Amino acid sequence: MGWIILLALIVIITVAPFYLDSRRKTINDRARAGSGMKFADLSQGVTAYRWVGPTRGPVAVMIHGLTTPSIAFADLAEGVGQLGYRVLVYDLYGRGLSDAPSGKQDSAFFVTQLDDLLRDQHITDDVTLFGYSMGGSIATVFAAQKPHRIKRVILLATAGVLTQESAFSSFCRRVPLLGDWIHHSIGAERMKRALRDTPEAEGAVLAAQKAELDRSGFLPAVLASRRGMLNDQLEAEHRLLGREDVPVVAIWGGQDQVIPLAAMGRLAQWNRSARQDEERSAAHGLPFTHSAEILTILRSAFRDD
Repeated sequence: MGWIILLALIVIITVAPFYLDSRRKTINDRARAGSGMKFADLSQGVTAYRWVGPTRGPVAVMIHGLTTPSIAFADLAEGVGQLGYRVLVYDLYGRGLSDAPSGKQDSAFFVTQLDDLLRDQHITDDVTLFGYSMGGSIATVFAAQKPHRIKRVILLATAGVLTQESAFSSFCRRVPLLGDWIHHSIGAERMKRALRDTPEAEGAVLAAQKAELDRSGFLPAVLASRRGMLNDQLEAEHRLLGREDVPVVAIWGGQDQVIPLAAMGRLAQWNRSARQDEERSAAHGLPFTHSAEILTILRSAFRDD
């Protein structure tokens, strides 16, 4: 009898984190209503998006990072819109108000989402891509695969060059099953604690980050992205953008503890034509903490093109 009880306890402990995730809030029509977002039914699921700026003009698309949905671009999108751009922002799968399909979240997964969305919105070419953190990796891969469709790439604290990963994240990424269990068991609490210790996360951005932790599919999406999109170093893609003369502007945070400033030097080796700038006082949240400074850099970069 004792071994049956022990086996039952092991089963309960094993499935508990995954059961709890299934009991978290799911994104539905009620959650999406009144959000100000629109929704496209794409090949891998529903994607939440919105347009900012004038109804006509060159198109800029903004791709957010691993855990912060598209609201991270709220101020920057408005600013770029005032420069005359039609700005498209959207939530990656598993974040914000987009669906959270299961399975791999590698470069092909995210490139397909972006390609589907552009096709749905009848956007073909001459696109300026903004990518923040993991979104920078997505923008880089997309531009390298389709350079003829890209006007320029703006990378903000981009992943895919050099990243500092915690021991917890590294273990969960590298170890199947046990890593999944640990990540789904205590990952949310670790993220909550990190948010409390991150002064640049505030207001609507902080509220959105906290809300993510209560939605079903978010934690699996984060781990799947760490094992997929964030597990790739993109030297070949950056070198290709240099050879194809795709203009690249990279902006880094001088106080960033996630993407170290040493990434700036490595990117310079891969793509010598890339224009790079540093915001010395910015940490990893620079798109929403230093949007005015980023816009100043962009005005100069756009003027020089």
